[in-house]
Amino acid sequence: MASTDDVFRAQGTVVATLRNATFKVRLDSGHEVTARASGKMRQGRLIRIIPGDRVELEVSAYDPTRGRIVWRYR
Repeated sequence: MASTDDVFRAQGTVVATLRNATFKVRLDSGHEVTARASGKMRQGRLIRIIPGDRVELEVSAYDPTRGRIVWRYR
């Protein structure tokens, strides 16, 4: 992601787990986004994301079908 101006935050639910720390997320608006786990979520794999988890995403303004998971709610 280039800058904070080029992304917007959205919340959704993880629908499916794909390979390479990639997930299919259905946003609250109904759209589906392919999202990657960010930073510390990938290091050490201490934060596990499974289908059904509520997450917060940063979605790219240039490609709204891609995003980055920045927070997993409990």
